[in-house]
Amino acid sequence: MTGAARMFPGIRVALLATAGGLMLAGCTGAPSGVDPVEGFDADRYMGEWYSVKRLDHRFERGLTDVSAEYWSREDGRVGVRNHGYDPDAGEWQEIEGTARFQGEPEVASLTVTFTWPIRGGYHVIALDEAEYQWAMVSGPTRGYLWILSREPDLEQVVLDDLIQKAGALGFEVEELQRVEHGVAPSR
Repeated sequence: MTGAARMFPGIRVALLATAGGLMLAGCTGAPSGVDPVEGFDADRYMGEWYSVKRLDHRFERGLTDVSAEYWSREDGRVGVRNHGYDPDAGEWQEIEGTARFQGEPEVASLTVTFTWPIRGGYHVIALDEAEYQWAMVSGPTRGYLWILSREPDLEQVVLDDLIQKAGALGFEVEELQRVEHGVAPSR
């Protein structure tokens, strides 16, 4: 991609309409009854993650090959870059931001900012603690959920277990959508 990073379609409008309202209400915490992972190792979490399943959101709607990259910054924050391919437009979309821990870095609860002052909660609520090969992430409400993997796909038994856990936590798992991978040309 050349020039400035392209934003996910409508992300500014979507963030202003949803996350902006949440920010004003101070809603970057995890949903009630949903606990972020403790004993979190941020260094092991860094790198690329593929979105395998997610609840539908305007800012990712219609995108394929969605992934996120995380890296440690010198200022102690976490760099975040989200990518997705828009097959209708025939182009990659990208947005970059920063995240910071809401408390101790051993608790996987962060505040992400893509466009200041719009912030959102990012809470790792399930994690492959042995290998850091899969994760489940919630936003500040049960309307935001992603199942992530280091590979574009995830073993069905692991995926089924995560979906069951999400359902037990009150997420609308019947609304989860599979993210297609392998559709887009190389970046």
